[in-house]
Amino acid sequence: MSHSDRRLMPRLWRTALLAPFVMALAGCKLTVMNPAGDVASQQADLIIYATVLMLIVILPVIALTIFFAMRYRASNKERTYEPEWDHSVSLEIVIWSVPLAIIIMLAGLTWVATHRLDPYADLTRISATQPIDENVAPLEVQVVAMDWKWLFIYPEYNIATVNEMATIVDRPVELKLTATTVMNAFYVPDMVGMIYAMAGMETELNGVLNSEGTYEGFASHYNGTGFSKMRFDVQALDEAGFAAWAETAQSASQELTRDTFAALNQPSIDDDVSYYAGVEDGLWRRIVNMCVTEGTMCMDEMMMIDSMGGGGLGGMSHGGMDHGDSAAMTGH
Repeated sequence: MSHSDRRLMPRLWRTALLAPFVMALAGCKLTVMNPAGDVASQQADLIIYATVLMLIVILPVIALTIFFAMRYRASNKERTYEPEWDHSVSLEIVIWSVPLAIIIMLAGLTWVATHRLDPYADLTRISATQPIDENVAPLEVQVVAMDWKWLFIYPEYNIATVNEMATIVDRPVELKLTATTVMNAFYVPDMVGMIYAMAGMETELNGVLNSEGTYEGFASHYNGTGFSKMRFDVQALDEAGFAAWAETAQSASQELTRDTFAALNQPSIDDDVSYYAGVEDGLWRRIVNMCVTEGTMCMDEMMMIDSMGGGGLGGMSHGGMDHGDSAAMTGH
């Protein structure tokens, strides 16, 4: 084997080792960087801007590392040996001022974007070219993370679905989220960023989808045995398509009551899509306050009692609840 062949062999081995990784990356879908919703698009832009700003430091550091390694290598006889050199004001100014400027720009960019993309804030636009129509109310979807499935309640249409969500293209969506057991993370990369859903709490997320299609949603936080199957489809439909979808749900044979919810809340994996033609009044409040089961006191009732001094004789004697307060609070 010639000398040139021996030098070529390590390169061939490195190429062969890298090939599987390159082929694996070729199958990746860059959904996060090319989403179908305006909020997710703005988040993708933020990632790009932040990356470019950081590369302003990273690229010169990489280049200078290579430059110094080549210039001051042991075999370079032309290098200058200066054992007494220890400081350069000009170099210090460059080393500290450039990163400081980038940190200031990143902080400003992040602060503005964080407030603009506040998940609790109503949308300020449908897309970069389409403003909000003040006459169109957001589509409210109440989301319940369970073990290991997703429940979606549509109060406007009095329907509910399991492991399937639908929206109307270019109509804002107001998601209200909670969980029945462990903390979960709700994520539809094409639509909006991730947010956590926690038992006994209600979080909110506002987003929109600008293109018709079927998009993937999933739990992005490990939550136990059925984590990998905790996925659902998001149907982005036009007005007529959504009306037909809602009509399909409204024709279901079952309703979502406290009893059917309790049965649905049992742990299960890889559940089929199912529909509920009606939703019991007040069920969402009971789910959030963890009092779906008959005879269980709701968390908001407990907090009301605590705020009035507690349920004991001490609380009652210090401006606590009377019978009318208790009846008004519990709805009896």
